[in-house]
Amino acid sequence: MTGTSHERGAVAAMYAGLGLTVLAAIAPYADDATTRLLADHIHAGYPAYSPARVDSAVNTYLVLLSAIGALGVISWLCTAWAVRRGKRWARPAATVLLALGVVVGLTGLLTQDTSGDTGLPPALGWIGMAPCLAGLLAVALLWRRPRPE
Repeated sequence: MTGTSHERGAVAAMYAGLGLTVLAAIAPYADDATTRLLADHIHAGYPAYSPARVDSAVNTYLVLLSAIGALGVISWLCTAWAVRRGKRWARPAATVLLALGVVVGLTGLLTQDTSGDTGLPPALGWIGMAPCLAGLLAVALLWRRPRPE
């Protein structure tokens, strides 16, 4: 299936999405080691939380976001493989995975917790949405018809 430039471009977009997914999965760890934006966000929403409880909440988010990132990496790799191998199910699978990625990303970005604020700080939520842009490009390229010669 990678015979057309659209399909080669889609695979390239998938690898870009893979890279963005890895960055999005690493970002919370980098934040925890530096700015502690997530910890400050949790503390602002729950000022009565002790530092140990805030750290526990941060660790829970790190595990959750790592699992989501790992599933994203597996999805990118499997879908890129399917496109390169010309599997008939590659386009629908990529489309479904894009929809799932958008839902997961928007959930992280917009879901409010019991404090009334979003669970993730907006910066981390938007970082989680970045791979969806590559997915949108990949799916658009996969469904694009080749030009007649």
